[in-house]
Amino acid sequence: MVEEVGVALGARSYGVRIGPGLIARAGAEIAPLLARRRVAVITDETVAGLHLEALRDGLATEGIAMSALALPPGEGTKCWAGLERAVEWLLAEKVERRDVVVAFGGGVIGDLGGFAAAVLRRGVRFVQIPTTLLAQVDSSVGGKTGINSPAGKNLIGAFHQPSLVLADIDVLETLAPRDFLAGYGEVVKYGLLGDAGFFDWLEANGPVLAVDPEKRQRAVRRSVEMKAGIVARDETEQGERALLNLGHTFCHALEAATGYGDRLLHGEGVAIGCALAFELSQRLGLCSQEAPSRVRAHLRAMGMKVDLADIPGDLPGAEGLLALMAQDKKVVDGRLRFILARGIGEAFVAEDVDPGVVKAVLEEALRGR
Repeated sequence: MVEEVGVALGARSYGVRIGPGLIARAGAEIAPLLARRRVAVITDETVAGLHLEALRDGLATEGIAMSALALPPGEGTKCWAGLERAVEWLLAEKVERRDVVVAFGGGVIGDLGGFAAAVLRRGVRFVQIPTTLLAQVDSSVGGKTGINSPAGKNLIGAFHQPSLVLADIDVLETLAPRDFLAGYGEVVKYGLLGDAGFFDWLEANGPVLAVDPEKRQRAVRRSVEMKAGIVARDETEQGERALLNLGHTFCHALEAATGYGDRLLHGEGVAIGCALAFELSQRLGLCSQEAPSRVRAHLRAMGMKVDLADIPGDLPGAEGLLALMAQDKKVVDGRLRFILARGIGEAFVAEDVDPGVVKAVLEEALRGR
């Protein structure tokens, strides 16, 4: 059964459709948005090999023609060169302002394709069809689009809301186990930041999500519900939306340190970052020792990366990681904002964290390598 979660943003409201078979019925889902029966699809080579023809067939049932650009997979594509290639291709395809661009892939393609749509002709509508767990529960919802810079992750971008999101849970069955687990890093984040009951449910059901479609859909739906509610209340991250960055201050520094490559996937960095955020919270006397221990135990039970020791290769020292954090978008007046927690499901934004305590947490984590 297909379910829908609404993202309430006035005239820019849209639905996130969640369920099986949505790629096969993409034509029926997208047709109401179209002024003419054609779409331009931006995807990556991996997704194209697995699913592009299925999407073409799904669109063809409604007489919708499709052209497609397949970019190299991986975080390295989310850069100026990748954006230039996407925008120039859309211009060559004569995409008009009333047309629709489809971002068909994981978070990299969703961010890049959405940003290309945002800057093309000062804004073209786009549809997200996320093909990874991470993209379905996080990056496809909320309108954050952009690319990375050598100075840091997602520092160049725009808020550009999609017109529709189609989260086909069947497509998740083709993910490699590592990619599925990386997406789970964003799923568990929602329980940790604001729904202790959801975290309880994940402790019991997380290990079967990859093989149980019904539970997988429930996990995606609850994650999207939480994000949609927060985005509706704080679209451009002036306050509450910052909670969605739980674990990300650490994560983004670790991604920069590892070159945005295969050494550390984004969701893996989020999981490690959440563990570090709870450790930092405990060090600051905000939560009991039980909370970070419970977080780490669940991530370990899922077979995920939890410690800096789980990242292959060398890492900078604590000072180096702090310097990378200083480039984070969450820096305000030169001060880092951390998302900390008073317990499972009780996250909050902290503006004035003592850098010395952060450094001590990092030093201890690095000693464990």
